[in-house]
Amino acid sequence: MDDVSFAADFPAATREQWLARVEAVLKGADFAQTLVARSQDGLAIEPLYPKAEGAAGIARAEAGRWRVAQRMDHPEPATARDLALADLDGGADALTLVTRHAPAARGFGVAAATPAALDQALAEIRLDLIHLRLDAGGHGRVMAERLVALAEQRGHRLAELSLDLGLDPLGAMAALGHLSAPWDAVAARMGAVLADLSAKGFAGRAFLADGRAYHEAGASEAQELAAVLATALTYLRALEAQGHSLDAARQSLAFLLVADADEFLTVAKFRALRRLWARIEQACGLAPRPLRLHAETAWRMTTRRDPWVNLLRATLATFAAGIGGADAITVLPFTAALGLPDALARRLARNTQLILLEEAQLWRVADPAAGAGGFEALTEGLCERAWGLLQALEREGGLVASLQQGALQGRIAAVRARRERAVATGQEPITGTSAFPNLHEAPVAVLRPAVPAPPPQPGPAAVTVTPLPSRRTAEGFERLRDWADAHLARTGARPRVFLANLGPVSAFTARASFAKNVFEAGGIEALMNDGFSDPAELRQAYIDSKAKLSCICSSDDIYVAHAEEAAKTLRDAGSSVIYMAGRAGEREEQLTRAGITTFIYTGCDTLKLLSEALEKACA
Repeated sequence: MDDVSFAADFPAATREQWLARVEAVLKGADFAQTLVARSQDGLAIEPLYPKAEGAAGIARAEAGRWRVAQRMDHPEPATARDLALADLDGGADALTLVTRHAPAARGFGVAAATPAALDQALAEIRLDLIHLRLDAGGHGRVMAERLVALAEQRGHRLAELSLDLGLDPLGAMAALGHLSAPWDAVAARMGAVLADLSAKGFAGRAFLADGRAYHEAGASEAQELAAVLATALTYLRALEAQGHSLDAARQSLAFLLVADADEFLTVAKFRALRRLWARIEQACGLAPRPLRLHAETAWRMTTRRDPWVNLLRATLATFAAGIGGADAITVLPFTAALGLPDALARRLARNTQLILLEEAQLWRVADPAAGAGGFEALTEGLCERAWGLLQALEREGGLVASLQQGALQGRIAAVRARRERAVATGQEPITGTSAFPNLHEAPVAVLRPAVPAPPPQPGPAAVTVTPLPSRRTAEGFERLRDWADAHLARTGARPRVFLANLGPVSAFTARASFAKNVFEAGGIEALMNDGFSDPAELRQAYIDSKAKLSCICSSDDIYVAHAEEAAKTLRDAGSSVIYMAGRAGEREEQLTRAGITTFIYTGCDTLKLLSEALEKACA
């Protein structure tokens, strides 16, 4: 069959035809409410998009593979070096040197307080064969000077090294809450640093516009983009004011965005940054040039419970960052939230990238999202939202002024509150934590358990702002699990809830499974059974369970016939707290009068419910 006859026999379907089929299936349900999702920025995420015609792709500075970066964050310089050498032998070609007191160190970080310690940490590491990014937070300038001095001491020509010094005073201020000096003085230092580096032939990137502090505080994709662009724009102005050309200033900048498990929005965010920065370059009278874009998988999405799921989240994030055009990607090991990762966790982080590069061959296509209707629509939508937010920051006097006023922090806090509400009510489930929890998971090894990060130590001349909090999305549920685990350690038994399953298996399985998932997300063991039809058997089974809580589970029809009787039976047996899986509907008053205290259903505030349940179960 030739192409002409094939097209005649099978004409292309139209969107109108597709919508007609969909509406028939929806049976009157609202299309927008049922099938269209919304991002935290209010962007519509449609179920179907047409091909994007005439879309311009994005270009990286170097076509081909992205850099596989591994964190160096062990406090002992010699051990950090040994782990890094193993990473390089295993396929990494870039390192992220995280030093103590950097926000990203999370209580660890290489202790490189002296030039000798830094030399020890980088001993046997060929700086001329790898890319190195320094992550030193508020101590960046001092550490950068030491790193450059070490490279010169080893006889390297700075022009031939691939270095990112990661100087980001505004990112450090946002995360830590202070600057070591007034902004004008900091800007003058930046100008002096760039002049000194230029005189030495340094060809890397001195400064970094970093989105991590904003992402960890709960920012939306457009908010993170706007903050990163505002940071870079502030640095451009500062360096120009210190006598550097705009071209030299932009060449001194690198960018870092966070990649998370939302594949579509992450791809769109990375693509949007390149388009937005090109727009700023044009406004400055510069011909756009590809920027250097780092990616790091999201701290916000990591979990301590069932941490193996972090491998899946990191894979999605790495895939999205690679497709979105990152130049280098750092994958947080799957045990990062639990403490200092061991060799296995580091190897899995490294191999996450290597499999996508070597087996999936993702690097073979430049900007594979170009022309795809969904990605192009989201990219353009994020560009519009982020540009509007950047203009809002400009109206507030720029990023420094907005942080001093607390305006940016307030806007991010509003998004964080919405996100936390979505997690608490199950709209954004966390696999292994709030969804499909495993009360019997085996412990995972780390070199050292997590420790609280040291509090920031602002100097007497510091400019202070309200710091952005660093929070993982799963923390609310993890606190409940810790509470339940403490009860287990103290008493030898978990807090329990007896599932009062009524009728046949087919009647109660769905709601019993739902209830089990809800309670075990808080560390409360749900006691399952084969169901009851005899009130006396139900009463004795509850007494034998020694549970303080009970939950009635069955179908709506059985609830009408037997829920009130079951509630009275459980109350008489000693259950002062009785839940029912499902909405109460019109019979709430009768059911409550019979003894049911709380109704659990999709969309209820699970965190609040579990907190109250643990108070009663652990009393």
